[in-house]
Amino acid sequence: MNYTTFHRKKYRTGHIGLLLIITVLFVLGYFLQGRTSSGNAKDRHIALMNQYRPEIHFTPDSMWMNDPNGMVYYNGEYHLFYQYYPNSTVWGPMHWGHAVSNDLVHWDHLPIALYPDSLGYIFSGSVVVDINNTSGFGSANQTAMVAIYTYHNVNGERTGKDNFQTQGIAYSINKGRTWTKYDKNPVLKNPGQRDFRDPKVNWNKKAGKWIMTLACGDHVCFFSSPDLKNWSFESEFGKNIGAHGGVWECPDLFQLPVEENSSEKKWVLLVSINPGGPNGGSATQYFVGNFDGHRFTNESTKIKWIDYGKDNYAGVTYSNIPESDSRRIFIGWMSNWQYAQNVPTTPWRGAMTFPRVLKLTKDADEFSLRSLPVDEIQLLREKKTDVPKRLITPEKPFNFPIPAKPYPVEILAEFNIPASNPASVFGMELYNDIGEKVIVGFDRQQNRFYIDRTKSGLNDFSNDFAGIHYSGAVNPIQNIDFHLLIDAASVELFALDGKVVITEIYFPRKKFDKIRGISAEGNIVLKSGTVYKLTSEK
Repeated sequence: MNYTTFHRKKYRTGHIGLLLIITVLFVLGYFLQGRTSSGNAKDRHIALMNQYRPEIHFTPDSMWMNDPNGMVYYNGEYHLFYQYYPNSTVWGPMHWGHAVSNDLVHWDHLPIALYPDSLGYIFSGSVVVDINNTSGFGSANQTAMVAIYTYHNVNGERTGKDNFQTQGIAYSINKGRTWTKYDKNPVLKNPGQRDFRDPKVNWNKKAGKWIMTLACGDHVCFFSSPDLKNWSFESEFGKNIGAHGGVWECPDLFQLPVEENSSEKKWVLLVSINPGGPNGGSATQYFVGNFDGHRFTNESTKIKWIDYGKDNYAGVTYSNIPESDSRRIFIGWMSNWQYAQNVPTTPWRGAMTFPRVLKLTKDADEFSLRSLPVDEIQLLREKKTDVPKRLITPEKPFNFPIPAKPYPVEILAEFNIPASNPASVFGMELYNDIGEKVIVGFDRQQNRFYIDRTKSGLNDFSNDFAGIHYSGAVNPIQNIDFHLLIDAASVELFALDGKVVITEIYFPRKKFDKIRGISAEGNIVLKSGTVYKLTSEK
């Protein structure tokens, strides 16, 4: 069955099916004639929850999902595994859910890949393609995909032990459709570290071995192996570096060329942290430096965030992307542990960010990541509307020409700060006719981007949800670009060509069916704009 994120098969019925439907409706009508107002309220509640199902962001068909796992490209398919609990819409014994795509924007759901066993729940990890058959799981005719994941032994945790997390492996020789767990698991035992999880494994050509990047409480540990079965400790990083407001999780290590000089390459280390994010709760920081096959060295004292929004966590990147492509593709979990288990969606909870390409740029002596939607977003663009230049004032906002079906939609807008009477704050407002709104803006006094969801609709499920969430400060600039990707209940801002990213979810009681450019305490020039109607239909 093909899904973009949630589309169901549309069935064609003949006359018999039509008669059946009429009969069912008649019977239902008979029994529901005396239904109470509370029943009607319940139906309205269910309809409201369903309106939050995104169209161009991956979600499970039902039940609970969190971290993306095992992201790997193999034989024409992008694999997306994920933390999944098939029996509830709140977190529980973790499995690995599984989906595949040939274009990153249309997904097919596959059966659960990995189930809990006597060693524990199946926590986060990665998948590699063992091309040289170092593990011995493959053969001359069959290449093995190998999953490396964390076992979480809940009984050990409950009895107060510190070594309840270990690392296991499983393999597949049929393109990831079925998996066999290694009979000598765990392959990496716990040395007494309470948080010892989320292995990201890649082949290091220089070292000639597999390198595992593992979260170890408040820092990262590196291990190496010739065969994915036998692991040796190499080094650790981060005990007194970076943000330390919470536990480190879901690390990722990869090399990127510097955009301004492609012959210069740097290593990037992603580390998620919970809590301790820049706007509260969970978030993902990153470090830029060098890795010699044994040890990572950081080159900056600044704390850097891949996304300033509340709702991008545990993100990692794809492995085994062909050299002819060579993109570093990132997906994160679009939620926050402060409220993820309470968001008002049903029959599912959890969505992924839209896939993004990460690029490394250099400004003076400082390196930073840029994030932008993958080019495959063009496959979703159905209609383009150009917006001409115009002046926006506090008294005269501008309504963007969005489709009758307002979402999903992509908007690119470039603003120019005028010399005369410039606005102190400006941006774009998503709103409806019952007073709910989300503002995506730029504050010139602080030189910071922000998303304001204080009046976005439902927010009483958590005291940590409503708020104005800011980016870090940027250098003063005359022309400011907004790139918005908006779905049923989320907005992703890619500003300054992806140098600033903010991802936020929201739950209006009524759809936001209007978007307008706004300004406060002065004017702003909309230099140019483009609106793309998006559709997931192939």
